[in-house]
Amino acid sequence: MERSDGILRMLKTNYAYSQDDGTDFSWRSMLNIFSDGTEEQINQIITQSNREVLKYLITDKNNCNSVLNIISNARENARSVQDNVTKELWQCLNDYYHTIRDSHLTQSIQYDDPISVIDDLIRQGLYYYGTTEITMPRGEGYYFINLGKFLERTIQSVDTLDVKLRELDYSLETSEDPTYWKYLLLSISGYEIFLKSYRSVLEPKNVIDQIIWNNSFPRSILYSVTRLKQSFETIKSDKSIESYQTVSFMIGKLHANIKYTDMADLERIGFKKYLQSTKQELLAIGNALNHYYFASK
Repeated sequence: MERSDGILRMLKTNYAYSQDDGTDFSWRSMLNIFSDGTEEQINQIITQSNREVLKYLITDKNNCNSVLNIISNARENARSVQDNVTKELWQCLNDYYHTIRDSHLTQSIQYDDPISVIDDLIRQGLYYYGTTEITMPRGEGYYFINLGKFLERTIQSVDTLDVKLRELDYSLETSEDPTYWKYLLLSISGYEIFLKSYRSVLEPKNVIDQIIWNNSFPRSILYSVTRLKQSFETIKSDKSIESYQTVSFMIGKLHANIKYTDMADLERIGFKKYLQSTKQELLAIGNALNHYYFASK
């Protein structure tokens, strides 16, 4: 569910960006984040029209990372653990599933205003988030949902920043165009918060500061890892067993590395090395959670 929300928000921003005159726009960065296609496949997709790319990322059954397939997987996951989710949450996911499978949706993307279609799907996701917060008891089910949510959100923020900096060859001097940084923030719903927090022009270092360390920004890397850590610590478990200690150490180590790193450290380490190292730690945490808590014994 978190991935579908991230895809839709980024799609909305990127589609709007593609309509601006004079912008050197490409879908490549988004496809690099949300597609497992080869470079050749991505090259083929980006030659198509904007609406074809939207259909590929939203309703294409052959794209394992399309919103359609993600929502279908989320619904099946909920079905398999119905005793651990509320009836309202199941109904919310079921409604979203039938909405995304409606054949008229693809036609609307092709012939109507695609922004309106994306907005409707984003609202469906917001119903899910609201239903989760209002109806789910604060037990293991709720905190496991949050584990997945904040792990995915952190990975998305790391990937987004890494891809956008890669376009600049990891040099902040390459692009001083404020529009570039504005759309980066818009793609992760951070532009309004940036204006309120920094009250300055779109200075690249301030943009990076918000995405990594601003603990008031719900999609910052630090905020998400902090909530990941809190969710894991809240899960009822024998805290002396190996599984808890191993995962707790991995999350705590990552949290400390992010919290106690600043811009000077980042420039010394290098943006590329820092972000890719952080991504590997996040994937290792995901693998450890799967191994200890979800894999068949």
